[in-house]
Amino acid sequence: MLFADIRGSTTLAEGMRPAEFHQVIDRFYQATTAVLIRSEELIDKLVGDEVVAYFIPGLAGVEHAKKAINAAKQILEVTGHNEPEGPWIPVGAGVHTGTAFFGTVSTKAAVTDITALGDAVNASARLSAAAAAGELLISEAAYQAARLNL
Repeated sequence: MLFADIRGSTTLAEGMRPAEFHQVIDRFYQATTAVLIRSEELIDKLVGDEVVAYFIPGLAGVEHAKKAINAAKQILEVTGHNEPEGPWIPVGAGVHTGTAFFGTVSTKAAVTDITALGDAVNASARLSAAAAAGELLISEAAYQAARLNL
């Protein structure tokens, strides 16, 4: 699971007109979804200033954790975190792997959303929330699943 979130978006929005902020968010979504689409994942949500994606083993394969980590690194790159002049938008990211419910949530009358639920999802969100701008936080579970040698 990968969560990537703009840092300080409220302050950023306060400093520009709504139409300008809309352009920044659109650019963020375009840059991040381009990375994610190439990464064999399932984009769950584009919510406010955050993207949420799941690297389901049945779709992403046995390298799902490594693909999620690589996609998070690429998101930081496309938002300018490796540039000498700094990022064009400050982003933090979190990656975790674990078991979650993935499917529909609904009222009795209709399906209202398709999403993932459970503690593993919450852990991913907490990692992203704790990451500073330009930082990727990876859980021990994701590290082990990706077989990283850092």
